[in-house]
Amino acid sequence: MSEEKEIKESSTGAVPTELGTEKIWKLLKSYALPAIIAMTASSLYNMVDSIFVGQGVGPMAISGLAVTFPLMNLSTAFGTLVGVGGSTLLSILLGQKNYNGVRKVLSNIITLNIIIGLIFSVLSLMFLDPILYFFGASENTITYARDYMRIILIGNIITHVYFGLNNAMRATGNPKKAMGLTIFTVLFNTALDPLLIFGMNLGIKGAAWATVIAQALAMVVVILHFSRKDRNIRFEQGIIHLDRRIAKDSLEIGFGPFLMNAASCIVALFINQQMGKYAGDLGIGAYGICNRFTFLFVMICMGLNQGMQPIAGYNYGARLYSRVKEVYLKTALLATIVSLLCFIVCVFFPKMACSIFTRDPELLEMSSKGLRIMNIVFPIVGFQMVGTNLFQCLGMVSKSVFLSLSRQLLCLVPFIYLLPLAFDAEGVWISFPLSNFIASILTVILLGQLFSKFNKVKDGDSPELIGGKF
Repeated sequence: MSEEKEIKESSTGAVPTELGTEKIWKLLKSYALPAIIAMTASSLYNMVDSIFVGQGVGPMAISGLAVTFPLMNLSTAFGTLVGVGGSTLLSILLGQKNYNGVRKVLSNIITLNIIIGLIFSVLSLMFLDPILYFFGASENTITYARDYMRIILIGNIITHVYFGLNNAMRATGNPKKAMGLTIFTVLFNTALDPLLIFGMNLGIKGAAWATVIAQALAMVVVILHFSRKDRNIRFEQGIIHLDRRIAKDSLEIGFGPFLMNAASCIVALFINQQMGKYAGDLGIGAYGICNRFTFLFVMICMGLNQGMQPIAGYNYGARLYSRVKEVYLKTALLATIVSLLCFIVCVFFPKMACSIFTRDPELLEMSSKGLRIMNIVFPIVGFQMVGTNLFQCLGMVSKSVFLSLSRQLLCLVPFIYLLPLAFDAEGVWISFPLSNFIASILTVILLGQLFSKFNKVKDGDSPELIGGKF
Protein backbone atom coordinates (compact mmCIF):
# COMPACT_ATOMS: atom_id res chain seq x y z
CA MET A 1 0.00 0.00 0.00
CA SER A 2 1.38 3.40 -0.97
CA GLU A 3 1.87 6.20 1.56
CA GLU A 4 -0.67 8.28 -0.32
CA LYS A 5 -3.34 5.62 0.14
CA GLU A 6 -2.13 4.85 3.63
CA ILE A 7 -3.11 8.19 5.02
CA LYS A 8 -6.82 8.88 4.83
CA GLU A 9 -9.44 10.56 6.96
CA SER A 10 -9.97 8.23 9.93
CA SER A 11 -9.67 7.86 13.66
CA THR A 12 -6.03 6.96 13.34
CA GLY A 13 -4.66 10.42 12.66
CA ALA A 14 -5.79 10.88 9.11
CA VAL A 15 -5.21 13.65 6.69
CA PRO A 16 -8.36 15.66 5.97
CA THR A 17 -8.33 15.64 2.17
CA GLU A 18 -11.56 17.68 2.10
CA LEU A 19 -9.39 20.74 2.81
CA GLY A 20 -9.00 21.09 -0.92
CA THR A 21 -12.62 20.41 -1.93
CA GLU A 22 -15.09 21.15 0.86
CA LYS A 23 -16.88 24.51 1.17
CA ILE A 24 -14.81 27.11 3.02
CA TRP A 25 -17.55 28.00 5.51
CA LYS A 26 -17.90 24.36 6.48
CA LEU A 27 -14.13 23.97 6.84
CA LEU A 28 -13.88 27.09 9.00
CA LYS A 29 -16.62 25.72 11.20
CA SER A 30 -14.77 22.43 11.55
CA TYR A 31 -11.31 23.91 12.08
CA ALA A 32 -11.75 27.44 13.38
CA LEU A 33 -14.45 26.73 15.98
CA PRO A 34 -12.36 24.17 17.87
CA ALA A 35 -9.32 26.44 17.53
CA ILE A 36 -11.29 29.43 18.86
CA ILE A 37 -12.49 27.43 21.83
CA ALA A 38 -8.96 26.14 22.40
CA MET A 39 -7.30 29.55 22.13
CA THR A 40 -9.98 31.18 24.28
CA ALA A 41 -9.49 28.49 26.86
CA SER A 42 -5.73 28.96 26.58
CA SER A 43 -6.05 32.67 27.33
CA LEU A 44 -7.96 31.78 30.46
CA TYR A 45 -4.82 30.25 32.00
CA ASN A 46 -3.35 33.56 33.01
CA MET A 47 -6.70 35.29 33.18
CA VAL A 48 -7.92 32.87 35.84
CA ASP A 49 -4.65 33.29 37.72
CA SER A 50 -5.09 37.07 37.60
CA ILE A 51 -8.68 36.85 38.87
CA PHE A 52 -7.81 34.68 41.85
CA VAL A 53 -4.64 36.65 42.64
CA GLY A 54 -6.35 40.03 42.26
CA GLN A 55 -9.43 39.13 44.29
CA GLY A 56 -7.66 37.06 46.95
CA VAL A 57 -4.07 38.23 47.33
CA GLY A 58 -4.39 41.97 46.63
CA PRO A 59 -3.60 44.87 44.26
CA MET A 60 0.19 44.65 44.75
CA ALA A 61 0.09 40.97 43.85
CA ILE A 62 -1.73 41.66 40.58
CA SER A 63 0.80 44.44 39.87
CA GLY A 64 3.58 41.91 40.52
CA LEU A 65 1.89 39.52 38.13
CA ALA A 66 1.77 42.28 35.49
CA VAL A 67 5.52 42.76 35.92
CA THR A 68 6.02 39.20 34.66
CA PHE A 69 4.21 39.88 31.36
CA PRO A 70 7.31 40.84 29.34
CA LEU A 71 9.16 37.68 30.40
CA MET A 72 6.06 35.54 29.79
CA ASN A 73 5.69 37.08 26.33
CA LEU A 74 9.33 36.34 25.56
CA SER A 75 8.87 32.73 26.60
CA THR A 76 5.76 32.51 24.42
CA ALA A 77 7.74 34.00 21.53
CA PHE A 78 10.24 31.15 21.58
CA GLY A 79 7.40 28.66 21.86
CA THR A 80 5.62 30.07 18.79
CA LEU A 81 8.91 30.10 16.89
CA VAL A 82 8.76 26.32 16.87
CA GLY A 83 5.05 25.58 17.32
CA VAL A 84 3.58 27.88 14.70
CA GLY A 85 6.43 27.31 12.27
CA GLY A 86 6.13 23.55 12.64
CA SER A 87 2.34 23.44 12.30
CA THR A 88 2.41 25.70 9.23
CA LEU A 89 5.03 23.45 7.63
CA LEU A 90 2.88 20.43 8.47
CA SER A 91 -0.10 21.93 6.62
CA ILE A 92 1.97 22.76 3.55
CA LEU A 93 3.53 19.29 3.46
CA LEU A 94 0.10 17.69 3.79
CA GLY A 95 -1.08 19.72 0.80
CA GLN A 96 1.92 18.38 -1.12
CA LYS A 97 1.18 14.83 0.14
CA ASN A 98 4.70 14.64 1.57
CA TYR A 99 3.80 12.33 4.45
CA ASN A 100 7.32 11.26 5.25
CA GLY A 101 8.20 14.92 5.80
CA VAL A 102 5.17 15.30 8.08
CA ARG A 103 6.43 12.56 10.39
CA LYS A 104 9.88 14.10 10.56
CA VAL A 105 8.47 17.54 11.41
CA LEU A 106 6.69 16.12 14.48
CA SER A 107 9.92 14.89 16.06
CA ASN A 108 11.62 18.17 15.21
CA ILE A 109 8.89 20.15 16.99
CA ILE A 110 9.40 18.37 20.31
CA THR A 111 13.22 18.35 20.03
CA LEU A 112 13.52 22.06 19.24
CA ASN A 113 11.07 22.95 22.02
CA ILE A 114 13.13 21.02 24.57
CA ILE A 115 16.37 22.68 23.49
CA ILE A 116 14.99 26.22 23.33
CA GLY A 117 12.86 25.85 26.46
CA LEU A 118 15.79 24.56 28.54
CA ILE A 119 18.14 27.33 27.45
CA PHE A 120 15.52 30.00 28.12
CA SER A 121 14.69 28.67 31.59
CA VAL A 122 18.30 28.36 32.74
CA LEU A 123 19.29 31.84 31.58
CA SER A 124 16.15 33.47 33.01
CA LEU A 125 16.50 31.80 36.41
CA MET A 126 20.14 32.84 36.64
CA PHE A 127 19.28 36.53 36.27
CA LEU A 128 15.65 36.58 37.41
CA ASP A 129 15.70 39.48 39.89
CA PRO A 130 17.62 41.89 37.62
CA ILE A 131 15.28 40.97 34.76
CA LEU A 132 12.15 41.62 36.83
CA TYR A 133 13.46 44.96 38.13
CA PHE A 134 14.26 45.89 34.55
CA PHE A 135 10.69 44.96 33.57
CA GLY A 136 9.21 47.35 36.12
CA ALA A 137 9.27 45.58 39.49
CA SER A 138 9.57 47.64 42.66
CA GLU A 139 10.28 46.69 46.26
CA ASN A 140 6.51 46.37 46.68
CA THR A 141 6.03 43.89 43.81
CA ILE A 142 9.34 42.01 43.35
CA THR A 143 8.45 39.23 45.82
CA TYR A 144 5.19 38.42 44.03
CA ALA A 145 6.79 38.51 40.59
CA ARG A 146 9.76 36.38 41.66
CA ASP A 147 7.65 33.73 43.38
CA TYR A 148 5.42 33.35 40.34
CA MET A 149 8.12 33.28 37.65
CA ARG A 150 10.44 30.83 39.41
CA ILE A 151 7.78 28.15 39.21
CA ILE A 152 6.66 29.06 35.68
CA LEU A 153 10.26 28.86 34.44
CA ILE A 154 10.78 25.46 36.07
CA GLY A 155 7.88 24.21 33.98
CA ASN A 156 8.86 26.13 30.84
CA ILE A 157 9.92 23.06 28.84
CA ILE A 158 6.58 21.44 29.63
CA THR A 159 4.72 24.51 28.37
CA HIS A 160 6.70 24.69 25.13
CA VAL A 161 6.37 21.00 24.30
CA TYR A 162 2.67 20.91 25.10
CA PHE A 163 1.67 23.97 23.05
CA GLY A 164 3.94 22.96 20.14
CA LEU A 165 2.44 19.48 19.85
CA ASN A 166 -1.07 20.76 20.48
CA ASN A 167 -0.68 23.00 17.42
CA ALA A 168 0.61 19.99 15.50
CA MET A 169 -2.38 17.92 16.59
CA ARG A 170 -4.69 20.59 15.19
CA ALA A 171 -2.75 20.91 11.92
CA THR A 172 -2.80 17.14 11.30
CA GLY A 173 -6.55 16.76 11.37
CA ASN A 174 -7.43 16.53 15.06
CA PRO A 175 -8.78 20.00 15.91
CA LYS A 176 -11.50 18.71 18.24
CA LYS A 177 -9.08 16.61 20.26
CA ALA A 178 -6.67 19.55 20.52
CA MET A 179 -9.55 21.72 21.68
CA GLY A 180 -10.71 19.18 24.23
CA LEU A 181 -7.22 18.84 25.66
CA THR A 182 -6.87 22.61 26.05
CA ILE A 183 -10.26 22.89 27.73
CA PHE A 184 -9.28 20.12 30.14
CA THR A 185 -6.09 21.93 31.15
CA VAL A 186 -7.95 25.19 31.77
CA LEU A 187 -10.63 23.51 33.85
CA PHE A 188 -8.02 21.59 35.83
CA ASN A 189 -6.02 24.80 36.34
CA THR A 190 -9.16 26.62 37.48
CA ALA A 191 -9.93 23.85 39.99
CA LEU A 192 -6.37 23.83 41.32
CA ASP A 193 -6.10 27.64 41.71
CA PRO A 194 -8.35 28.07 44.78
CA LEU A 195 -7.08 24.80 46.27
CA LEU A 196 -3.42 25.83 46.06
CA ILE A 197 -3.79 29.60 46.53
CA PHE A 198 -6.18 29.50 49.48
CA GLY A 199 -6.52 25.89 50.64
CA MET A 200 -2.77 25.26 50.88
CA ASN A 201 -2.03 28.94 51.55
CA LEU A 202 0.52 29.17 48.74
CA GLY A 203 -0.66 32.59 47.51
CA ILE A 204 0.68 33.57 44.10
CA LYS A 205 2.92 30.46 44.07
CA GLY A 206 -0.23 28.35 44.01
CA ALA A 207 -1.40 30.04 40.80
CA ALA A 208 1.90 29.18 39.12
CA TRP A 209 1.91 25.56 40.30
CA ALA A 210 -1.68 25.10 39.11
CA THR A 211 -0.68 26.15 35.59
CA VAL A 212 2.42 23.93 35.44
CA ILE A 213 0.66 20.82 36.79
CA ALA A 214 -2.26 21.19 34.35
CA GLN A 215 0.06 21.60 31.37
CA ALA A 216 2.23 18.64 32.44
CA LEU A 217 -0.77 16.32 32.32
CA ALA A 218 -1.75 17.68 28.89
CA MET A 219 1.80 17.22 27.59
CA VAL A 220 1.75 13.53 28.50
CA VAL A 221 -1.55 13.04 26.66
CA VAL A 222 -0.40 14.74 23.45
CA ILE A 223 2.92 12.84 23.41
CA LEU A 224 1.04 9.57 23.75
CA HIS A 225 -1.24 10.67 20.87
CA PHE A 226 1.70 10.96 18.46
CA SER A 227 3.53 7.90 19.84
CA ARG A 228 0.91 5.28 18.97
CA LYS A 229 2.19 2.84 16.36
CA ASP A 230 -1.27 2.43 14.83
CA ARG A 231 -1.26 6.09 13.73
CA ASN A 232 0.06 7.05 10.33
CA ILE A 233 1.06 10.50 11.54
CA ARG A 234 3.43 9.84 14.43
CA PHE A 235 6.94 10.45 15.67
CA GLU A 236 9.59 9.05 13.32
CA GLN A 237 12.86 7.57 14.55
CA GLY A 238 11.75 8.05 18.14
CA ILE A 239 10.41 11.15 19.85
CA ILE A 240 13.76 12.98 19.89
CA HIS A 241 15.08 13.61 16.39
CA LEU A 242 16.46 16.73 14.69
CA ASP A 243 16.63 17.32 10.96
CA ARG A 244 18.58 20.47 10.10
CA ARG A 245 16.63 21.28 6.94
CA ILE A 246 13.25 20.84 8.58
CA ALA A 247 14.39 22.78 11.63
CA LYS A 248 15.55 25.62 9.38
CA ASP A 249 12.24 25.73 7.48
CA SER A 250 10.17 25.57 10.67
CA LEU A 251 12.13 28.34 12.37
CA GLU A 252 12.01 30.48 9.25
CA ILE A 253 8.22 30.20 8.94
CA GLY A 254 7.75 30.74 12.67
CA PHE A 255 10.00 33.80 12.70
CA GLY A 256 7.10 36.18 12.04
CA PRO A 257 4.98 35.04 15.01
CA PHE A 258 8.17 34.90 17.08
CA LEU A 259 8.90 38.54 16.36
CA MET A 260 5.30 39.46 17.10
CA ASN A 261 5.53 37.92 20.56
CA ALA A 262 9.07 39.20 21.10
CA ALA A 263 7.80 42.64 20.19
CA SER A 264 5.04 42.15 22.77
CA CYS A 265 7.79 41.53 25.32
CA ILE A 266 9.55 44.76 24.42
CA VAL A 267 6.31 46.71 24.36
CA ALA A 268 5.20 45.31 27.73
CA LEU A 269 8.59 46.33 29.13
CA PHE A 270 8.22 49.90 27.89
CA ILE A 271 4.61 50.07 29.06
CA ASN A 272 5.52 48.86 32.55
CA GLN A 273 8.36 51.36 32.76
CA GLN A 274 6.20 54.26 31.58
CA MET A 275 3.23 53.28 33.74
CA GLY A 276 5.52 52.94 36.72
CA LYS A 277 6.97 56.36 35.99
CA TYR A 278 3.65 58.20 35.52
CA ALA A 279 1.17 56.12 37.57
CA GLY A 280 3.22 53.97 39.98
CA ASP A 281 2.67 50.30 40.84
CA LEU A 282 -1.10 50.59 40.47
CA GLY A 283 -0.62 51.87 36.92
CA ILE A 284 1.29 48.68 36.08
CA GLY A 285 -1.49 46.65 37.67
CA ALA A 286 -4.12 48.55 35.67
CA TYR A 287 -2.33 47.75 32.44
CA GLY A 288 -2.13 44.12 33.55
CA ILE A 289 -5.89 43.98 33.99
CA CYS A 290 -6.59 45.68 30.64
CA ASN A 291 -4.11 43.46 28.87
CA ARG A 292 -5.62 40.29 30.31
CA PHE A 293 -9.16 41.24 29.30
CA THR A 294 -8.30 42.47 25.80
CA PHE A 295 -6.09 39.44 25.27
CA LEU A 296 -9.16 37.23 25.56
CA PHE A 297 -10.54 38.71 22.32
CA VAL A 298 -7.11 38.69 20.69
CA MET A 299 -6.89 34.98 21.36
CA ILE A 300 -10.28 34.43 19.72
CA CYS A 301 -8.87 36.11 16.60
CA MET A 302 -5.76 33.95 16.90
CA GLY A 303 -8.05 30.93 17.11
CA LEU A 304 -9.57 32.01 13.80
CA ASN A 305 -6.03 32.29 12.45
CA GLN A 306 -5.22 28.78 13.61
CA GLY A 307 -8.40 27.51 12.00
CA MET A 308 -7.51 29.29 8.77
CA GLN A 309 -3.91 28.11 8.79
CA PRO A 310 -4.34 24.43 7.82
CA ILE A 311 -6.97 25.36 5.21
CA ALA A 312 -4.87 28.13 3.64
CA GLY A 313 -1.65 26.11 3.95
CA TYR A 314 -3.12 22.98 2.36
CA ASN A 315 -4.72 24.85 -0.56
CA TYR A 316 -1.60 26.90 -1.11
CA GLY A 317 0.49 23.74 -1.19
CA ALA A 318 -2.04 22.28 -3.65
CA ARG A 319 -1.89 25.55 -5.70
CA LEU A 320 -5.61 26.26 -5.24
CA TYR A 321 -5.19 30.03 -4.96
CA SER A 322 -8.86 30.91 -5.34
CA ARG A 323 -9.57 28.97 -2.16
CA VAL A 324 -6.70 30.65 -0.33
CA LYS A 325 -8.20 34.03 -1.18
CA GLU A 326 -11.67 32.90 -0.15
CA VAL A 327 -10.59 31.56 3.23
CA TYR A 328 -8.83 34.82 4.04
CA LEU A 329 -11.86 36.97 3.23
CA LYS A 330 -14.23 34.87 5.30
CA THR A 331 -11.81 34.57 8.23
CA ALA A 332 -11.22 38.33 8.20
CA LEU A 333 -14.99 38.92 8.34
CA LEU A 334 -15.32 36.72 11.42
CA ALA A 335 -12.31 38.38 13.09
CA THR A 336 -13.83 41.81 12.50
CA ILE A 337 -17.03 40.72 14.24
CA VAL A 338 -14.99 39.54 17.23
CA SER A 339 -12.98 42.76 17.44
CA LEU A 340 -16.20 44.78 17.21
CA LEU A 341 -17.59 42.87 20.18
CA CYS A 342 -14.44 43.67 22.17
CA PHE A 343 -14.89 47.33 21.31
CA ILE A 344 -18.49 47.35 22.57
CA VAL A 345 -17.64 45.72 25.90
CA CYS A 346 -14.50 47.75 26.57
CA VAL A 347 -15.85 51.15 25.55
CA PHE A 348 -19.35 50.93 27.00
CA PHE A 349 -18.88 48.55 29.98
CA PRO A 350 -15.25 48.95 31.12
CA LYS A 351 -15.87 49.04 34.88
CA MET A 352 -17.91 45.85 34.73
CA ALA A 353 -15.11 44.11 32.84
CA CYS A 354 -12.35 45.28 35.20
CA SER A 355 -14.31 44.44 38.36
CA ILE A 356 -13.72 40.77 37.55
CA PHE A 357 -10.08 41.26 38.58
CA THR A 358 -10.13 43.69 41.49
CA ARG A 359 -12.29 45.34 44.14
CA ASP A 360 -9.75 48.06 44.94
CA PRO A 361 -11.48 51.40 44.10
CA GLU A 362 -8.37 53.20 42.83
CA LEU A 363 -7.15 50.29 40.72
CA LEU A 364 -10.66 49.73 39.34
CA GLU A 365 -11.04 53.35 38.26
CA MET A 366 -7.60 53.46 36.66
CA SER A 367 -8.04 50.21 34.73
CA SER A 368 -11.58 51.09 33.56
CA LYS A 369 -10.39 54.35 32.04
CA GLY A 370 -7.44 52.63 30.37
CA LEU A 371 -9.57 49.82 28.94
CA ARG A 372 -11.90 52.30 27.23
CA ILE A 373 -9.11 54.34 25.66
CA MET A 374 -6.87 51.51 24.45
CA ASN A 375 -9.70 49.74 22.59
CA ILE A 376 -11.38 52.73 20.94
CA VAL A 377 -10.36 51.57 17.41
CA PHE A 378 -10.27 47.83 18.13
CA PRO A 379 -12.87 46.96 15.41
CA ILE A 380 -10.12 47.25 12.77
CA VAL A 381 -7.65 44.97 14.59
CA GLY A 382 -9.29 41.69 13.54
CA PHE A 383 -8.65 41.84 9.81
CA GLN A 384 -5.11 43.13 10.47
CA MET A 385 -4.23 40.05 12.50
CA VAL A 386 -5.71 37.71 9.89
CA GLY A 387 -3.82 39.53 7.12
CA THR A 388 -0.54 39.07 8.97
CA ASN A 389 -1.27 35.36 9.35
CA LEU A 390 -2.10 35.00 5.64
CA PHE A 391 1.37 36.18 4.61
CA GLN A 392 2.85 33.69 7.06
CA CYS A 393 0.80 30.85 5.52
CA LEU A 394 2.17 31.77 2.09
CA GLY A 395 5.76 31.77 3.29
CA MET A 396 6.05 35.55 2.78
CA VAL A 397 8.03 35.93 5.98
CA SER A 398 9.29 39.48 5.47
CA LYS A 399 5.81 40.92 5.00
CA SER A 400 4.39 38.94 7.91
CA VAL A 401 7.22 40.17 10.10
CA PHE A 402 6.77 43.76 8.99
CA LEU A 403 3.03 43.76 9.73
CA SER A 404 3.62 42.09 13.08
CA LEU A 405 6.21 44.64 14.07
CA SER A 406 4.24 47.62 12.76
CA ARG A 407 1.38 47.04 15.19
CA GLN A 408 3.36 45.72 18.12
CA LEU A 409 6.58 47.72 18.03
CA LEU A 410 7.38 50.17 15.24
CA CYS A 411 4.34 52.37 15.77
CA LEU A 412 3.55 51.72 19.41
CA VAL A 413 6.87 52.28 21.17
CA PRO A 414 7.52 55.83 19.91
CA PHE A 415 4.00 56.85 20.99
CA ILE A 416 4.50 55.26 24.42
CA TYR A 417 7.44 57.57 25.05
CA LEU A 418 6.27 60.71 23.27
CA LEU A 419 2.59 61.01 24.22
CA PRO A 420 3.07 60.86 28.03
CA LEU A 421 5.17 64.01 27.74
CA ALA A 422 1.93 65.83 26.92
CA PHE A 423 -0.76 63.62 28.47
CA ASP A 424 1.01 61.84 31.39
CA ALA A 425 -0.23 58.26 31.99
CA GLU A 426 -3.18 58.80 29.65
CA GLY A 427 -0.67 59.17 26.82
CA VAL A 428 0.36 55.54 27.27
CA TRP A 429 -3.23 54.42 26.80
CA ILE A 430 -3.70 56.63 23.71
CA SER A 431 -0.68 54.95 22.09
CA PHE A 432 -2.60 51.72 21.51
CA PRO A 433 -5.40 53.00 19.23
CA LEU A 434 -2.99 55.17 17.25
CA SER A 435 -0.61 52.29 16.50
CA ASN A 436 -3.52 49.96 15.63
CA PHE A 437 -4.84 52.50 13.16
CA ILE A 438 -1.51 52.97 11.38
CA ALA A 439 -0.82 49.21 11.25
CA SER A 440 -4.24 48.59 9.72
CA ILE A 441 -3.57 51.08 6.92
CA LEU A 442 -0.27 49.30 6.13
CA THR A 443 -2.09 45.96 6.08
CA VAL A 444 -4.66 47.26 3.60
CA ILE A 445 -1.85 48.37 1.28
CA LEU A 446 0.02 45.03 1.35
CA LEU A 447 -3.18 42.98 1.05
CA GLY A 448 -4.20 45.07 -1.95
CA GLN A 449 -0.92 44.23 -3.65
CA LEU A 450 -1.27 40.52 -2.83
CA PHE A 451 -4.85 40.26 -4.05
CA SER A 452 -3.88 42.01 -7.27
CA LYS A 453 -1.44 39.13 -7.89
CA PHE A 454 -4.05 36.55 -6.91
CA ASN A 455 -6.37 37.98 -9.54
CA LYS A 456 -3.72 37.41 -12.22
CA VAL A 457 -2.99 33.73 -11.51
CA LYS A 458 -4.96 30.57 -12.10
CA ASP A 459 -5.19 27.53 -9.85
CA GLY A 460 -2.22 25.29 -10.60
CA ASP A 461 0.20 28.13 -11.48
CA SER A 462 3.60 28.30 -9.83
CA PRO A 463 3.61 29.99 -6.39
CA GLU A 464 6.54 32.09 -7.60
CA LEU A 465 4.03 34.20 -9.55
CA ILE A 466 2.65 35.61 -6.29
CA GLY A 467 5.98 35.75 -4.49
CA GLY A 468 5.36 32.85 -2.09
CA LYS A 469 7.46 29.82 -1.14
CA PHE A 470 7.15 26.07 -1.54
